[in-house]
Amino acid sequence: MDDRFEDFTIQDLGERAIPSPVNVSYYTPDSKRILHNIYLEHYKDVTTAEGVPLSLEVAGPREKLFFDPAQTKAAIVTCGGLCPGINDVIRAIFMELFHRYGVKNVVGIKYGFQGLIPKYGHQVLELTPDIVKDIHTSGGSILSSSRGMQDSAEMVNTLKRMNVDILFCIGGDGTMRGAGSITEETRKRNLNISVIGIPKTIDNDLNLIQKTFGFDTAISEAVKAIECAHAEAKGAPMGIGLVKIMGRQSGHIACGAALAQGDVNFVLIPEVHFDLDGENGFLKALEYRLKRSGHCVILVAEGAGQDLIRQGNETIEKDASGNIRLLDIGTFLKTEIEKHLKKIGLETNLKYIDPSYMIRSVPANASDSIYCGALGQYAVHAGMAGKTSMLVGLIKDEYVHLPLQVVTSGSKVNPEGNIWMRVLETTGQPPSMKA
Repeated sequence: MDDRFEDFTIQDLGERAIPSPVNVSYYTPDSKRILHNIYLEHYKDVTTAEGVPLSLEVAGPREKLFFDPAQTKAAIVTCGGLCPGINDVIRAIFMELFHRYGVKNVVGIKYGFQGLIPKYGHQVLELTPDIVKDIHTSGGSILSSSRGMQDSAEMVNTLKRMNVDILFCIGGDGTMRGAGSITEETRKRNLNISVIGIPKTIDNDLNLIQKTFGFDTAISEAVKAIECAHAEAKGAPMGIGLVKIMGRQSGHIACGAALAQGDVNFVLIPEVHFDLDGENGFLKALEYRLKRSGHCVILVAEGAGQDLIRQGNETIEKDASGNIRLLDIGTFLKTEIEKHLKKIGLETNLKYIDPSYMIRSVPANASDSIYCGALGQYAVHAGMAGKTSMLVGLIKDEYVHLPLQVVTSGSKVNPEGNIWMRVLETTGQPPSMKA
């Protein structure tokens, strides 16, 4: 059978023999699957040698459980940067475990994977209905967070010492790699510990996943910043509103915000290279826009234009999670714009707005809150059934199980795709700003 088919196989800890206490109109069998790709032109590419189409296991409550709810202990950990909706996911996991399955022993691991390493001295948080009842109204994470991988053997030692049966990991790329290493260690020791991931990245840049939680909220908050930038730009002669938002490797938030709020004139994203100078460069296009309309709003993703800032400097630093430390495209653009317009004798009023940390830290909006609730509930169903080394994701409007190793960041805006075409049509910016 084709290796690509095997990539979607979900690991189980063993036979499920305990009747589920969850009272539903139907249970989801493992045999219920959805096609990986629905387009006819790709059908041959996603079909095994035996003619079986690649498919994904559908999430949902199973009729029989691996873990006995009365004897089960679960732990929740949040890692990486903040994102709207983390507390919603924590609450959903707890509520499903406590009220639907009757699991009374649920703990929160403080400060990410550090909380599983004794030398840091972080205390676990015993979760109760009173503790979680209102956390969805606050941003951030009640468990706090940290970046960077820890020793998998030490983490598994802690899980074993605490008698944890199910570990729920909320985080991005690095967190899922960490969850994978924990799974490998438990497998080496023949430990029946389920490791379930809930993917978190505000940039919405995970491969395969249709949408990550926090993305809708990020767009809603970005729109508010754009509205302010537009008001500032219109409020002064030759006014410019420059807004920098999240988007390390992808421009999904920038594109979504521009489409949601039609006052943006330029969208700069990592996927589309632009030059500053030259007759067809960005600064000349900006100059034409100001002379024609008297004001301008620019939206730039944080990962855009990094090649322009570095200017041959190959020194690249990384953070504890292995992410490249980005240089500040916002302040760079502000300086270059003001320098260029002064050089040509065009007086301008530029206001620079960076709402990034405000956007990351707000509570989830209604759309994201609903999504977070579903992710948490489906994660619990999978964990109680004894599934492991997997995460819950939304694909083609279905919640499915995916192996940890197949979901990585890298989903980008296609410069030749429909989204970018619509951005160009909405903003009116030139299709290319290369010198």
